[in-house]
Amino acid sequence: MRILIVDDEPDLCRILQFNLEAAGYDTVVAYTGVEALAVDPVTVDLALLDVMMPGMSGFELARRLRANPDAARLPIIFLTALDTEADVLRGFELGGDDYISKPFSIKEVLARVKAVLHRTAPADSPSKIHLDELEADYASRSVIVQGIDVQLTRTEFDLLWLLINHRGQVYSRQQLISLVWPEGVVVSDRTVDVNITRLRKKIDPYGRCIATRQGYGYYFTADEETH
Repeated sequence: MRILIVDDEPDLCRILQFNLEAAGYDTVVAYTGVEALAVDPVTVDLALLDVMMPGMSGFELARRLRANPDAARLPIIFLTALDTEADVLRGFELGGDDYISKPFSIKEVLARVKAVLHRTAPADSPSKIHLDELEADYASRSVIVQGIDVQLTRTEFDLLWLLINHRGQVYSRQQLISLVWPEGVVVSDRTVDVNITRLRKKIDPYGRCIATRQGYGYYFTADEETH
């Protein structure tokens, strides 16, 4: 899971980032609402928004996020010193999922993040996928092809899981980089191609299901058509 942290206090951002990553989350940090809006909402699973920020408040940022179809269901937790009933109600009216008053403990933040993610997770989100003789298990991050355990790297598994979960959807190389590789890691289009090539070979004969849409990117097709 990837958490977007938006706060104009660099020290607080560093503390949140360190502890969230220590708890197993990926993070991306923005110090203003404008910076936060530049982050592709498809690449994050939850947003921690400070309310009192110069230029664009967290409330205004939440309003703009909710107006974006790609962020309409993004879980939002507000972080703020404003804790009056009116402020709390406004946050919920804008689509906030929770509200944490400053000062707060890191344990509280981690508990609230975990609870909101659990509460907002899609009920139909699969943990296992079966496609004929190909089986992928997200919990154990394992893949079995024709009864044989296939050893994939973390990146290869994440690529397969993304593509097979969204069969038919074409992802550009840049979208794959944003969704699969950690924030801050420099990745070229060639790196994406190399990982796709290795993945195809490892899951043969299903490798042909990872098709190329010339000029656009990659997608997974269940009928094994090739392009």
